[in-house]
Amino acid sequence: MSVRLIKRLAVLIIGIGIGHSALAASAGTGGLGTAFSRNSTSLGVFVGSGRTFNDDYIILGVSAGYYVAEGLELGIDLQRWYSGEPTITKVSPQIRYVFTRAQSIKPYVGAFYRRTSFDDFDGIEIDDQDSFGYRVGAYFSSGNRVYIGAGVVYEEYEDCSRVTDCSTSSPEILFTVSF
Repeated sequence: MSVRLIKRLAVLIIGIGIGHSALAASAGTGGLGTAFSRNSTSLGVFVGSGRTFNDDYIILGVSAGYYVAEGLELGIDLQRWYSGEPTITKVSPQIRYVFTRAQSIKPYVGAFYRRTSFDDFDGIEIDDQDSFGYRVGAYFSSGNRVYIGAGVVYEEYEDCSRVTDCSTSSPEILFTVSF
């Protein structure tokens, strides 16, 4: 999947979400339902830290998603790893299912594809890397349409000979607003 195609997917998903929100606001529906319901949109931000290439990084990211059915979200994440060398960009189209029947804790499962790009590293060009993975966790309600999530992410690289670890797992903490 090319970077150009990934960027187009991101614009499309964000456009659908913004268009839906504007339509819901003009219709006076206040977002058509509750969080995780069909036709709702979610936006998320994340801040973290990571270590790779023997360097420490600050990670900033955003995500956008659209619920095509009750609990079923199609989305995209964008991460940028700063303060280390090389600078790293990760784009991840994803699918997630939230079990909405639970009252205050809502478990989720998901899968994703990730394209990781690197800026030049001391004049050496590093090829982009593809990976696939899954996530499991749960959302906790902190108010109407605001959820905090916690879970685990497992990721496996497609071309294992190009990386030192063929797979990784890490915790994730999410802050999501749905409208």
